[in-house]
Amino acid sequence: MTYFELLLLAISLCFDTFAVSLGGGMSVRNVKFSKKAVIMAFFAFFQAGLLFLGWAVGASFASYIMKWDHWIAFSILLYIGGKMIIENYKEGFGHKPEDPQDNCCCKEKGINLLRYKTLVTMCVATSIDAVAVGASLAFVDIPGLQTLFVTSMTFLFTALACYIGITSGEKIGCRVGAKATLVGGAVLVIIGVKILAEHLFL
Repeated sequence: MTYFELLLLAISLCFDTFAVSLGGGMSVRNVKFSKKAVIMAFFAFFQAGLLFLGWAVGASFASYIMKWDHWIAFSILLYIGGKMIIENYKEGFGHKPEDPQDNCCCKEKGINLLRYKTLVTMCVATSIDAVAVGASLAFVDIPGLQTLFVTSMTFLFTALACYIGITSGEKIGCRVGAKATLVGGAVLVIIGVKILAEHLFL
């Protein structure tokens, strides 16, 4: 593979991270850069690390991962996203319209990436695909230097996509208000369906 092809591969792996980060940014606001940096590091480490792991383990592990990775990611995202949507409707029935808190986008709910449990879960769900991608690179027998290149680019672009997603989500969340959780849940469900469809039909 050429370096340009590997660069496109690295960029393509970060789109799910961007979407989840966008939903995470909608759940909270005014997040300090130090906390954003931690979130960025987590997403980038998982994405790049699992990609490298897939390449290192190679074909012996690829057949198993490729068979189940999309179902695992789909199940995680569907469960969390569906739970958020259901909770949004339940809260809608339980809150009074005049409640001033209803339009406050800084309420820490939804995809709260400031909680490590949620952060790690989202990192795994959006990065598990990278194991299979890394294993597929082992099939074409790319050299170690190219592997380090695509791993580094994956880390860089994932961190960048995460930052842009969170920052954009903070601004969007202030406008969406109480519907931020609903939108965030829908985003997770859509990502899960996309991952499943790509593996089953493409």
